[in-house]
Amino acid sequence: MRASDRAYATLLDEIQSGALAPGAVLGEVEQATRLGVSRTPLREALSRLAADGLVAQASARVTVVTAIDADDIRDLFQVRRALEETAARLAARDGRPATFAGLAGEFADIERRGVGSSGDADGYFALIARFDGALDAAVDNDYLTAALRTVRTHLVRVRRLARDKPARLAASVAEHRLIATAIAERDPELAASATHVHLHNALTSILDSLEAQT
Repeated sequence: MRASDRAYATLLDEIQSGALAPGAVLGEVEQATRLGVSRTPLREALSRLAADGLVAQASARVTVVTAIDADDIRDLFQVRRALEETAARLAARDGRPATFAGLAGEFADIERRGVGSSGDADGYFALIARFDGALDAAVDNDYLTAALRTVRTHLVRVRRLARDKPARLAASVAEHRLIATAIAERDPELAASATHVHLHNALTSILDSLEAQT
């Protein structure tokens, strides 16, 4: 792996996990030393993160992690809704029924067990990642999947706000099961409608979490 790729992957993970919080200062010299790379690959990594919208330039040699507020989240979900509802429709029309039937079964298993611990939640989010991968493969549209990748990059940060809400996680499991089932049964409108309901509920929960924090 190139030094710039390694630096990008490390910083991306730290931003998404919250280890580097919004407003954190990323001094060029300090970060290069910490990550064990020279300044050139570090700058390349920071440029990629800036293109992702995860950092912003504060001065010639200082970059900061961007904040994410309620308006940002609403804007993100507007785009997410358009992309994911379209993807669900396309997958239901031209997708892979057996794959999504299997995923629906996995969501049903989690639904029966419950999402009662952080480990369970981690497993659930890993299943969502596999669901997203299956959706991308079924859609088979490079432009759409590239746009979804950008949204998902930001979504990892946003999802942390809902991780400590077991009731919301449990509802989300059921919502994903319905989406996967609709795609497996080749029902485009149900797949899109179930996606719409899921995103509405997710956005409401995240905004409620933000309001409670403030």
